[in-house]
Amino acid sequence: MRELARDSVITRREDGYEADTDSDRLDVGLVHHWLSTDAFWALGRTRETVEQSIRASVNFGLYGPGGQQVGYARVVTDLATFAWLCDVYVEQAHRGKGLGTWLASAVRDHLAPYKLKRVILSTVDAHEVYARVGFVPFPDPQKLMILKGAG
Repeated sequence: MRELARDSVITRREDGYEADTDSDRLDVGLVHHWLSTDAFWALGRTRETVEQSIRASVNFGLYGPGGQQVGYARVVTDLATFAWLCDVYVEQAHRGKGLGTWLASAVRDHLAPYKLKRVILSTVDAHEVYARVGFVPFPDPQKLMILKGAG
């Protein structure tokens, strides 16, 4: 039985940026800061919530050529049938370099061996970023439903 991927898998670009799945390498305080203050979908998210979400997800830290963390993404998955890509964030100073698309590609490639039936995400303004790596609009959005939580 496959378990939640915890081993570090590093993917590198020629310009020195890298994506790493090692959760221990993440700067959780920085991830919390980005999400709670700059990511419109997570404004006000507590540190406790960020920490819990990291523990329960496959995480991707994005690191600059000097090793500093410059982005983040996570995947909620059972590694058998389904995954949800969420909390994709690239620090403002590093935007415009194709890093969001590259990070989404690294996630896609990391999940490929699991042969998941469905990998989904939700985006308001970055459709073209995700389309470049193969995401398409949900074919039957009328089939989707949501149970809104308290958080």
